[in-house]
Amino acid sequence: MHPFPSSPSPRLLALCAALALTGCALPGPDRTPLAQLTPTAAGLGATDLPGAAALPTAAWWTALGDAQLNALVAQALQGNPSLAASRARFERAAALATASSTAGQVHGSLGLDATRQRYSANGLVPPPIAGHTYDSGNIQAGLSWSPDFFGRHAAELESALGQARAAQADSAAAANQLAAQVARSYVALARLRAQHDVAQRTLEQRQQLLSLSQQRTRAGLDSQVELTQAQAGLPDARTQLEMLSEQITLAQRTIAVLCGQAPDAQQGLQPQLKQLALQNVPEVLGSDLLGRRPDVVAARWRVEAAGQDIQRARTDFYPDINLTAFVGLNSIGLDQLLKGSSRQMGVTPALRLPIFDGTRLRAQLRGRQAELDTAIAQYNGAVLDAVKEAGDAIASVQSLGRQQTLQTESVAKAEQAYDFAVQRYRAGLTGQTTVLTTENQVIAQRRLAVDLQARQLDTRIGLMKALGGGWSDDTAQLQVSQH
Repeated sequence: MHPFPSSPSPRLLALCAALALTGCALPGPDRTPLAQLTPTAAGLGATDLPGAAALPTAAWWTALGDAQLNALVAQALQGNPSLAASRARFERAAALATASSTAGQVHGSLGLDATRQRYSANGLVPPPIAGHTYDSGNIQAGLSWSPDFFGRHAAELESALGQARAAQADSAAAANQLAAQVARSYVALARLRAQHDVAQRTLEQRQQLLSLSQQRTRAGLDSQVELTQAQAGLPDARTQLEMLSEQITLAQRTIAVLCGQAPDAQQGLQPQLKQLALQNVPEVLGSDLLGRRPDVVAARWRVEAAGQDIQRARTDFYPDINLTAFVGLNSIGLDQLLKGSSRQMGVTPALRLPIFDGTRLRAQLRGRQAELDTAIAQYNGAVLDAVKEAGDAIASVQSLGRQQTLQTESVAKAEQAYDFAVQRYRAGLTGQTTVLTTENQVIAQRRLAVDLQARQLDTRIGLMKALGGGWSDDTAQLQVSQH
């Protein structure tokens, strides 16, 4: 008989390699994911949005021309807890991406430990150690490496980078949303104060009307009916003032909390609508809208990350190879630890094959494919929402401009009619009912004028937010070192 060879033959090694490859699980047929919505399909123009002057800048709120608002937005961007949490989520995602970048690197370790132990007289350790107490020491350095033969580590890194870039865009979207919230709350407060001024002016008018009615009653020109009608208008006007005062207080508290301050920190805040300037707006939407919306960019990066997760899941069907090595010193008795005879070393190559795990791995792959479809569906939804939000705002801005022109004329006519009615009432040519009717028309027009002005400002702020708030996409610049 021939002796066994001392080392495996090349033919045997080739056979083992063939068995390893044929023993791997099969991922099954490729699956076509959902289609991503294109700008054209979303209703956007084929060119960039015209009118660069109408596009928002990074600090778009400064175009409203109110230094007090600028300070509030700056305070909010610095101190709002929700925005701080969003930034922290980005930092966490970036840290995870950095950790993923080290997966294919060689990792080293160094350990040092010492132990004092009494060994059992009836255990596995034989005499003379058994039944006695000894000190033992160990110094060991180790290296491990998992080579990326099938792209597993690269896919993991790209997926982690995609999530980090999505978190970065989410943080920008949160900042844009917060700035818009502060600006809109500021306009809402200015509207309430303007409505309070209208209510105060209404109260003064009704007091004047009551004084005139009292004079006419004493002169015998009016009866108690007209006097009672004039008196009945005062409680209603005072109620309106009180309601508006309450809403002003609540709006001030809302702004303070948005700025990360105590609720009562902005009690003295008194914005004025007339101090806020209207901004120019674009008339149409271009395809560049999707690149300026941080929420859409975040959704796009999540699609990219989900695609990389599929690639990572596919690598589970291939062998997993790991190499480890160690060298060190080990001895019983610390006085022997540093002697050359205490040295130890070893190499451990490891190969793991998914031979009987195909069902689980294919189910895992299908789950990743479903996650990709979910991410694409969410991206498509974000695109449609972005186009609708911006388009609605443009349509509203244009309509409100036309409404403002018509309403300004209505206010002037109502004020003129009221003045004529009061003059005729003073001269005894008309009754008090006519004065009250024309006064109600004046009040309604004044309130509508304030609401229209506030809506114009609010809609423009909403459009600035819908256009991305002046954000520039820098997410692709996020990288981590793999060395």
